[in-house]
Amino acid sequence: MSIKVAVPKETAEGERRVAIESSVIAKLSKLGAEVLVETGAGAAAHLPDTAFSGATMVSSASDLYQQADIVLKVQPPSDAEIAQLKDGSVLIGMLQPYQSPERIAALQAKNITSFAMELIPRISRAQAMDVLSSQAAIAGYKAAIMGSDLAPRFFPMLTTAAGTIRPSKVIIIGVGVAGLQAIATARRLGAVVEAYDVRSATKEQVQSLGAKFIELGITAEGAGGYARELTAEEKQQQQEALAKHIATADVLITTAAVPGRPSPKIIPESTVDGMKSGAVIIDLAAEGGGNCTLTQPGKTIVHNGVTIHAPLNVPSQVPVHASEMYAKNLLNFLTPMLKDGAYAPDFSDEVIAGALLTHEGKIMNAAIRQLVEGA
Repeated sequence: MSIKVAVPKETAEGERRVAIESSVIAKLSKLGAEVLVETGAGAAAHLPDTAFSGATMVSSASDLYQQADIVLKVQPPSDAEIAQLKDGSVLIGMLQPYQSPERIAALQAKNITSFAMELIPRISRAQAMDVLSSQAAIAGYKAAIMGSDLAPRFFPMLTTAAGTIRPSKVIIIGVGVAGLQAIATARRLGAVVEAYDVRSATKEQVQSLGAKFIELGITAEGAGGYARELTAEEKQQQQEALAKHIATADVLITTAAVPGRPSPKIIPESTVDGMKSGAVIIDLAAEGGGNCTLTQPGKTIVHNGVTIHAPLNVPSQVPVHASEMYAKNLLNFLTPMLKDGAYAPDFSDEVIAGALLTHEGKIMNAAIRQLVEGA
């Protein structure tokens, strides 16, 4: 009997993505898996049931979960969804393991083998599985579009009969995948772009996209491509130096985030007070509380003439391509674990082991285990 891979409709508020698309169904079928999709699962992503050719459509979530050997999701499961999972089944998705110890404990208690896609090691071999990168690219693109929409000025230089319009200046803080995509998009829209990151190694990447790298003399190279946390003295020095640059920005996009921790507060109120009237801040770090001290996650506010926009779940605003990219990440992660239609993971593989969250009634990730046991 072939393994059954199931994709339910997402139930989290505002979530429009779905964890499957047609080309992925075809490839899973070639691996010997039977794909089940809940009716209406792709509706919010503009994917009708007819788009899931090759899959068996199941009319209710409860029926789907009872048949499923492996469940693919975008958002973490709710308590009700965990209750419907078959004991001993496999769950793969973005499980936000640092945010809800109770959810991890529930998966442990139900003997669910769960893989958190956010925990996949960020190594070359795993790039095609990296959901953080694929979804961050979408967020960076969308941030530049949001900035241009909210700004009271044109982005490009325009030569008109009424005179020449100077281009807007966009400053981007944090040059990870989201920041780089924001740079590229803002440049395509015609803005003059400057960018800053505490990792000096990003300078060449910024310049390769035609932007200017802001140098403050502060570096914070960390392990795994992430930045280390700055000392209090370094943070103060950084804020003061950045404030002078930010004062000239028409749009400021901040993307600095530390996995499992609150977003660093890089933009204090004093810096916002120094910005020009009509300037816009797009805080892509709002999920972690934001990079600006004035940020209100999920809201748009105006402070002294400066608009501070703090969107949540930005990739869900581009659900067609976000779903496509995410589904392919899942496929690339799941493929090595499927052998002739059977589920056969190699737990000694560093990618599989790195993403493993719960298995056989145990929490396998040491940091998450400590978090749950200390909760």
